Amino acid sequence: MHQRNSFGFLPNGVRGLVMVFLAVVVATAAGCSSSFKRIQTWDGSAVDESQLAILRAPGQIEVIEVNGNEVGNYLMDDLALDYELLPGQNVVVFQYKTIWGKATVVERGESKVNVVESGRQQFVVDARAGEEYRFSLPEPQNQREAEAMMANFRAQLVDRSGRVVASSEAYREPVAAPIPAVTAAGVVATSLAVPVAPAGDLNALDGLKVLWERANADEKREFLRWAFQ
Repeated sequence: MHQRNSFGFLPNGVRGLVMVFLAVVVATAAGCSSSFKRIQTWDGSAVDESQLAILRAPGQIEVIEVNGNEVGNYLMDDLALDYELLPGQNVVVFQYKTIWGKATVVERGESKVNVVESGRQQFVVDARAGEEYRFSLPEPQNQREAEAMMANFRAQLVDRSGRVVASSEAYREPVAAPIPAVTAAGVVATSLAVPVAPAGDLNALDGLKVLWERANADEKREFLRWAFQ
């Protein structure tokens, strides 16, 4: 016989599983609201804490990637998180976002808040082991001030002593490596620098040999077809 409970009629075993699940969810949410596990920003094994720098990001900041590595979206906005940085130069890409309640009546299904966010920004910071860095941000008092800030938004990064170590700038896409092109002769041409002998030491024949060694089978076939036309 089943017991009646707040979930309706459920077998005791199922009810127990539900209760355990709810307990885990509540405990996780409570843990997230106060603190959260530090996030590793590189691929590979963990590094001893003494060899790390820590970046503390407040709830208004969403860190998107560090050195090209995406650091994830943790389901909840406005969540303060700490990020582990390896010593040396780190490029931190982030976005600033504030949420403001609407003063007017909202329609059914309409969001009750307005979100004001910047474009992507980036810091280049020379991290030092054992140091902690935090964001220094402007503090708008209302939505209008927040929107006015977005046109020229800039943030600063300060160390434990309060010294400014970096100022943000608009995000710049990484420059992709040049893509080799095939000439009419079927020879690969590329703008990548290739070590060559000093001027005068590499004649045309030697140059052709270098190109031949670097070409694949199809490129060699096309070259021979062109050469014997």
